[in-house]
Amino acid sequence: MAERSTAAVDVADNSGEQPLTAKADQSTADGVAKNPERDTDSVEAQGSGGTEGPGRKTSSPELHSGHKLARRYRLEECVTRLDGFSSWRAVDEKLRRAVGVHVLPADHTRARAVLAAARSSALLGDPRFVQVLDAVEDNDLVYVVHEWLPDATELSTLLAGGPLEPHDAYQMVSQVASAMAAAHREGLAHLRLNPNAVLRASTGQWRIRGLAVNAALRGISSDTPQRTDTEAIGALLYAALTQRWPYESDAYGLSGLPKDIGLIPPDQVRAGVHRGLSELAMRALVNDGATASRHEAPCTTPEELVKAIGEMPRIRPPEPAFTAPPEYQRTTYQQGTYGRPAPHPGVTQAMAPPPPPLQSRTGKALKWAVSALLIAALGLGSWQLADALMDQGGKSDDTNKSQTTDGGDKNVLKPKPTPIKIQNGQEFVAKGDAQSPGNVPKTYDGDASTYWKTKSFNEGPTIAPFKPGVGIVYDLGSAKQLSTATIDLRYAGDHTTVELYAAGSLSPASLDSMTKIGSATTTGTTATVKATKPVKTQYVLVWLTAVPNSGYDSTLYASAGYKQAIGEVKFTG
Repeated sequence: MAERSTAAVDVADNSGEQPLTAKADQSTADGVAKNPERDTDSVEAQGSGGTEGPGRKTSSPELHSGHKLARRYRLEECVTRLDGFSSWRAVDEKLRRAVGVHVLPADHTRARAVLAAARSSALLGDPRFVQVLDAVEDNDLVYVVHEWLPDATELSTLLAGGPLEPHDAYQMVSQVASAMAAAHREGLAHLRLNPNAVLRASTGQWRIRGLAVNAALRGISSDTPQRTDTEAIGALLYAALTQRWPYESDAYGLSGLPKDIGLIPPDQVRAGVHRGLSELAMRALVNDGATASRHEAPCTTPEELVKAIGEMPRIRPPEPAFTAPPEYQRTTYQQGTYGRPAPHPGVTQAMAPPPPPLQSRTGKALKWAVSALLIAALGLGSWQLADALMDQGGKSDDTNKSQTTDGGDKNVLKPKPTPIKIQNGQEFVAKGDAQSPGNVPKTYDGDASTYWKTKSFNEGPTIAPFKPGVGIVYDLGSAKQLSTATIDLRYAGDHTTVELYAAGSLSPASLDSMTKIGSATTTGTTATVKATKPVKTQYVLVWLTAVPNSGYDSTLYASAGYKQAIGEVKFTG
C-alpha cells in the first residue's frame, strides 16, 4: 500500500528550473464585493524580494459594464485597471453566480505567463486558495475567471478594527503557512502575499487569493520564492499582532514602524502580545540581524514555519463571556396586592381579614360529609395494614431463605470505572514516515472537533505489509491499572482495526518490544478496546492496523483514499 502523493504541476511556457510561481497581491476581486481590492501597494511596501520584470506598457482593452466574454461572463464592475490589464466583478450567466475576471490583450508581453500561471494554479485544486475556474485566449483577449467570495473579509479590513486575538492570529498563520507549504511542494509560489490577499470566510476558514496569477499579471519573480513567501507570512502575523506594518513605509491601511529603530519584536510594539507568536513572526521575517528573544533559528521556507508552529503549545480560543442572570424579583401577589397601587413609604398597610369559616347550612353539611369520609378512609387503611403484616409474618422464613440462596450476589456493587488522565503523547513510527506528529496533543485536549490524522493510502483497509500500522504512544503519568480504551474516530466504513499495547517508554524501540493488551474492529466512529487481562502500565500504544475508505475531507484537507483520524482517546482503569 503506497501513501498518496500528488505529482508536481508542470507550467507551460516556463523554461529552466524556476517554477512559474508569481507573487500575487490583490489584483483580483476574489474577495468582498463591497470592498474591492486596492492597488496602492508596492513591492517595497511588501518588503519581499520579488522583482518586477520588464514589460511593454499596453493599454487595457476597451471594456465596459455589460460587456460579455464568451457569451457567458457579463462584466459588472471594474475594480482594478493597471499596467495594461483590468480586473472585474462579473456574472457567470450560465451558472448564475458571481465571479472575478482578469482581462488583458492577447499581445501583452505577460499574456502567455498569465495563462500558464492560471492553468497551474487551477491544477492545484486546494480549497485553501481562491480557485481559478477558467483561463481562455479568445481572439485578441486573454482572460482568467476565478471564484468570487462575497461572504469573505480581507485581513486588512479586519485589522482596521484592531489587532487580532491570539487564537485568531494563531489560526491565520497556521492555515496560511500550511497552504503555502502545500503550494510550494507543487512548484507554485505566491510572491505578493499581503493583508489584501488573505481572506477570512464566514465559516472562520482562511483562504488565499491570487496564487501565481497576480504576480504573473505584474511580471514579478524571485530567485528565492520560498523565502519571499515565508517573509510575507511573517509580515502578516506581525500586522495581525500589532496592527502595524513591519517596515518603515505605511501600507494596506497600516502604519509602518518608526524610522531609524529597525525591526523590533511585536511584543515591544504593543503590550499584551502573545510571546510565542511574537517570536514566530521574528523567525519568519528578514530582520537584518534582529532576532527573537529566544534566539531560535530563522524559518526560511513555509515548511519550516509549519514545523515551528506545530512545536508551539496550542493556543485555545478565549472563554465565552458569562452573563449573570437578572436578580430574582420577589413578587407580592400572595398578599393579594396584584393590581393595587403600591402604598406610600412610611404608611402601614392594613391586612385584609381572613374569610369567615363555613357557617351556612350547606357548609355544615359539607363538613360532616368530609369528616365521615376521613373516618372511613382511616378504618380501611388500618384493616389493610393489619392484613399485610399477617401475610408478611407467614412468609418471612421463605423470604430469608430466598435472600440467602438466590440473592446473595445481586447486592454486590461492582467498582465504577476510573478515568485515567493522559499526560503526554508521541507518534510511534514503526516504518516509513510519520503521519501528523504535530497534532498528537489534539487527541487528548478535550476538544472532539480537533483531530490527529493519518495520511491517505491507495489500498486498504489493511495497512500491512507496506506499513505495519500507525499510532500514538500515550504517557499516563505513572503505572496504572488499565481496563478500557475508547477512541473517537472521524471516518466510518469498512473497517477500522485498533490494537492496544503496553509499552516500556514514550519512545519504544519496536512493536515486538511491547505487550499486546487487546484489539477491536469497528465500522462506526467509536472503537472500544478492552484489556483481555488485567495490566498495569504507564505507557500505552493505540495502534491502527486497518482504516476505511472515504472521500476528500475539506475540513482536514485530507485526500480521498484509505485513511482515519482520531478525535479523542480516553482510558479507564
